[in-house]
Amino acid sequence: MDDERPDARPDVLLTGLLFYDLVLTGLDSPPTPGEEIWTGGMGTSPGGIANLAVAAARYGLDTSLATVFGDDYYGAYCREVLAGQEHVDLSLSRTADGWHTPVTVSIAYGHDRALVTHGQEPPYSQDALMGDPPAARTALVHIEAEPREWLAKAAANGTKIYADVGWDPTRQWSSDLLDQLALCHAFVPNETEAMAYTRTDTAADALGKLSELVPVAVVTRGGDGALAVDQTTGEYADVPALAAEVLDATGAGDVFGASFVAASLGGWPLEERLRFAVLAAGLSVQRHGGALAAPGWYGVHQWWQSLKNPELRRTYGFLADRLPADPGPPVPHAPVTPPAPHGIPDLP
Repeated sequence: MDDERPDARPDVLLTGLLFYDLVLTGLDSPPTPGEEIWTGGMGTSPGGIANLAVAAARYGLDTSLATVFGDDYYGAYCREVLAGQEHVDLSLSRTADGWHTPVTVSIAYGHDRALVTHGQEPPYSQDALMGDPPAARTALVHIEAEPREWLAKAAANGTKIYADVGWDPTRQWSSDLLDQLALCHAFVPNETEAMAYTRTDTAADALGKLSELVPVAVVTRGGDGALAVDQTTGEYADVPALAAEVLDATGAGDVFGASFVAASLGGWPLEERLRFAVLAAGLSVQRHGGALAAPGWYGVHQWWQSLKNPELRRTYGFLADRLPADPGPPVPHAPVTPPAPHGIPDLP
């Protein structure tokens, strides 16, 4: 609690499925059947919805997460990292007896990765976790084909909904999903998703269609950057990506989304919001894991202080006025082997 904040609501409200991520990096190609590959790169981290939660919390945003933890080692570890290390509010979350935390193994190679996940649907739905959601300044939401009841309640509370969407395994890309944008303040899909749902052939055309449905439309383009329209201010921006050596792209889109929200809460112009989000995502792919790769203010500050390129110094000059005077301590990154969380006894 912070009685000095002019707005006592949480800055960011989140709900979704949590994973325990084990990420392997340094591969030139994925393994083939019967083949064993040794690699020197590995990291472990909370994943899934934790990617957004940690990325937001590392900007000092009051972040409230409603998720389900398994009553196992993985759940205890993720809870310890989120609440104890990253200071995410878990009062809306639950631990499910007899249910194990989903586990994802991510095999990163080149600019992509392959994922293998083991898990089951959690015993509590998003609507059960949220109930009547608390009023919040923003909510970061992953919209799906089946609308969630809590979303309309949050929007009615005055919460600004920032939404993204995932890959449609049916490849139907039903435009009915876009009806949910009527509840949203912003929509941030990648270009493949944006073009598929709008039945367009370019990212720019997709952006044009989406801008008719939501006040702020953003289309991310991976290595080609991002473009956006803000109908509330009449702004348009198209920014390139930054050159970065990709170690692990897991969660880069989540870091982009959380960074865009952080800059939006600061009232930044659209181009600054977009450049900031592109920068943060670019910094995150140089680290293992999605959640714990998020740079936060500390990581962005370190990049700005070490930046020598004169063109980038001009382009990102706005950071001199935007970065907090105290960026905080160094942020922890994904360990190779996580320590045992408090409350879990050592094996005999």
